[in-house]
Amino acid sequence: MTAWSWVVRGRQILPATRTLIMGILNVTPDSFSNGGLYRSVDDAVGAGLQMLDEGADIVDIGGESSRPDRSGPVSVDVELSRIMPVLEALRSKAPQALISVDTYKAEVAEKALQAGADIINDIYALRFAPSIANLVAREGGGLILMHMQGTPETMQENPRYENLVVDIKNELRQAIEQALARGVPEDAIVVDPGFGFGKTVEHNVELLANLEYFRLLQRPICIGVSRKRFLGALTGGLGVQEREEATIAAQTIAVLHGASIVRTHNVRAARRALAVADAVVKRL
Repeated sequence: MTAWSWVVRGRQILPATRTLIMGILNVTPDSFSNGGLYRSVDDAVGAGLQMLDEGADIVDIGGESSRPDRSGPVSVDVELSRIMPVLEALRSKAPQALISVDTYKAEVAEKALQAGADIINDIYALRFAPSIANLVAREGGGLILMHMQGTPETMQENPRYENLVVDIKNELRQAIEQALARGVPEDAIVVDPGFGFGKTVEHNVELLANLEYFRLLQRPICIGVSRKRFLGALTGGLGVQEREEATIAAQTIAVLHGASIVRTHNVRAARRALAVADAVVKRL
């Protein structure tokens, strides 16, 4: 299976000998899974360090919930007040760690990159702030472009596609071309088809079954299925904290179908399960 390169701040991150694990560190009061879990900067930094100890290759810090029923976006100042103290402390305590910031706002991306973030994870794939690409290019960072239909407030109202995987692939291709036009090197870009972002349960299952199609983009694939609602629906309505087994199953399927990066809440479980999937992928 062909593996494409990912270069972040001059470091060759992919290809790698194993699937990369991106630990989710939400420093928000309202995220769907672990919102409000970390009551202080020290708690959040401690959680990030624990993720690294458990085998995370990347820690992804998020300061705004993108769940479908959120109350709305937060201001730049609020997002920065949540992210920056954690980012700065984590960078100080883990100077070699890869740190990603989950944001779609140019002002947040700029300050995060300047403070030592390596990667910007943009759920809007530059639709909200195309200048994020310029900032990433200037700093030599990595860029994750995720597909989302609509906005977090509207994405689940009635998502429709003429051809699911073709439509998503084409929109991601447009985002890649926009990033390239603004100076981002191709090998700095990763794509994410956006499980749960403007997709029905059936759409998510179809995406998982056809993930290899996105290899046509010739960029590494990142997936985020951890504890998502569609997994709850497929398992008879299980709550968020009861979706671990379903999460592991979906992550394993994704790796067997071409994912190189898995974004997850439970780093230890993902690392253990994907060790098996990686052993199989090496033989394909």
